[in-house]
Amino acid sequence: MMEDQLKKLIMGLLAYAAQRDLSPETLCRLSNITIAELQTDTRPLTQKQVSDLWLNAIHLSKDKLFGLHFGESLQLSALGIVGEIIKSSETVGSALTIAASLTHLITTAFKLEVTRQDDTFSVEFIPAMPDWQNSVPAIQTLDLLMVFVVHELDGLMLKKISPLTVSYARQIDDDVEYERVMRCKPVMNSAGNSIMFDKKYWDEPIITANYELQNILLQKVTPAKAAISENQTLKTRIYNYLLVNSYLGIVSLEDIASNFNVSARTLQRKLKEEGINFQQLADEARKSLAINYLKAGSYPVKEISYILGYNELSAFTRTFKRWTGITPAIYQKNYN
Repeated sequence: MMEDQLKKLIMGLLAYAAQRDLSPETLCRLSNITIAELQTDTRPLTQKQVSDLWLNAIHLSKDKLFGLHFGESLQLSALGIVGEIIKSSETVGSALTIAASLTHLITTAFKLEVTRQDDTFSVEFIPAMPDWQNSVPAIQTLDLLMVFVVHELDGLMLKKISPLTVSYARQIDDDVEYERVMRCKPVMNSAGNSIMFDKKYWDEPIITANYELQNILLQKVTPAKAAISENQTLKTRIYNYLLVNSYLGIVSLEDIASNFNVSARTLQRKLKEEGINFQQLADEARKSLAINYLKAGSYPVKEISYILGYNELSAFTRTFKRWTGITPAIYQKNYN
């Protein structure tokens, strides 16, 4: 069971690597892994194979924060049955508790403990190895787990949240980037690795417990299913990234550039060479999402507007009419 979930996670890592313009085949070859081994072989991966995969991903991407950025992009669907169980939870508290109990199916490098206080609750990431700070794969795994907890809560609640505190039991080189990704200034050299949230989120219902909406949201993950490809243009990779990471509005140019480990100016220049700019891609992604959501059924137009990042329904209505010539309400009514 654990091996199946680990391989699903690694397939997610390879798909993300392809988005970053890295060759999944090269990553696998350098790590002594084959795609077939990940998809069909029942033999477990060795610790060295997993460790080498992390090291090679860092080396080829020239991104020392590869785990942090991968976690920022990771979706529950990449966790297989673990993700499905989490999505079936009713509240944030139960989802985190379940996630903590299932972490061993994905990694044995850390275990998660969820604790509640009077006004807060915390998720602690407890290392299995006493010398984990000297292990690059362990640090990458920790970054992956910590950022995933924060960002996936957005998707479960359709609400962008920020932790009260984020603590690391080590020194961090790029604290500005950690603050951007974690939405909270990191505390370094702490007694442990932990994320603290306001207690108001504990009993917050997770909206993916509504299976109709869950199916709607999963539609946007479709482009990622074939993401392990070396032949995608940059605009295709960015477009797919926008779709997959659009729980609350469209991801900003600056966030994507940081995730891809390039400057915003460089990203814009490369897109221009392909005959498009970021705003056009963002507009196309938002239009695709809007149409998918409206086609999916009776989910209220006002809520769809909110999911897409519009503060006012009137703004969404004007934009959708510009795209299609009709209002979203009329489109939904005619389609259904």
